[in-house]
Amino acid sequence: MDKSGMFVGGAIGAIMVIAIVAVLFSTPPESLKPEISVTDGNSANAVEEIAPIFSNKLSLIEIFEKSEPGVVRVNVQRGESDDITGGVGSGFVFDKKGHIITNAHVVKNASKVIVTFLDGRSYNAEIIGADEYTDIAVIKVSADLALLNPLSIGDSSNLKVGEGIAAIGNPFGLSGSMTSGIVSQLGRLLPSADSAYQIPDVIQTDAAINPGNSGGPLLNMRGEIVGINTAIQSATGEFTGVGFAIPSQTVAKIVPTLIEEGEYKHPWIGIAGRDIDPDMAKVLDLQDAVGFLVITVVEDSPAFDAGLIGSDKTIEVEGRNYPVGGDIILAVDGKEVRKIDDILIHLQRAKSVGDEMVIEILRDGRTTDVTLVLQERPNEN
Repeated sequence: MDKSGMFVGGAIGAIMVIAIVAVLFSTPPESLKPEISVTDGNSANAVEEIAPIFSNKLSLIEIFEKSEPGVVRVNVQRGESDDITGGVGSGFVFDKKGHIITNAHVVKNASKVIVTFLDGRSYNAEIIGADEYTDIAVIKVSADLALLNPLSIGDSSNLKVGEGIAAIGNPFGLSGSMTSGIVSQLGRLLPSADSAYQIPDVIQTDAAINPGNSGGPLLNMRGEIVGINTAIQSATGEFTGVGFAIPSQTVAKIVPTLIEEGEYKHPWIGIAGRDIDPDMAKVLDLQDAVGFLVITVVEDSPAFDAGLIGSDKTIEVEGRNYPVGGDIILAVDGKEVRKIDDILIHLQRAKSVGDEMVIEILRDGRTTDVTLVLQERPNEN
């Protein structure tokens, strides 16, 4: 992907690679679950019950007026200079205590962070916690309570491809700018800045996102935050129709822990490998090109303890070398694995450190189940 994956606060995303499988996760908190449920089997009643979820839509003007007071500009200084030239990003107010959410790459290596509110008043901010593996950071200001207008966090699991959304931020330093578009796709993988790990379950959008938008809110048509704008895919560094946002489900899980502990501990499997493509399926004599071939198992990892086997040799076919002999992951907890994305998204949505996970593997032509216990991801250093 050369330099096409770019974090819009200034950091360039790493080339997409299949890395050691490790991500966070648990089920969404109760506060994010839909409040309306349908128990009546009558279809007419069902429509009447569900309708309020979708009928409360706002115009783009209403969304902007409702949300703008809670969106801030984040200026960052790196180094010792008094001139604040380190970069500019966006953020939004999380609570009345002065906590503000932005991207981890926006405040990375910052010696000074300044938050500017809608009325132009600025405050020095303290970095409370950051997690580069989900590109989320929490900063805090001691500001006038009247300026602290928390935005509502919505449930990104309700998003549908084609649904209208809006982004607010400070592209190119132009404060309080709004763009709109649709949800282009869900469940994307995005390289995290300066890390071999990838951020799973990311929202893709065609709403214009440019440098300076990083950390700003992605909003649904009810004015609820469903994501944090974080990156674009571009060869020039400017928006070309593909933007990415961290989903609000991830935000709701990570932020409280960052506020309390300053960091988030991610669970870890400890394998590396590659997706089964048609050529690999032919070499391995597989009927379908689905699954994930385990090539490397990290010593003392959950996968190692559970007895997963990596590839131990390669064979050459038509001038290309193919790894063979490793386990092929077909499913996790009963969910089909077509490629690495399915493993990562399941981990993010349903698992946390200490959980058991049942992995269905193909080994020596036979399928079998292996149970492993997720451990805390080790430091990359």
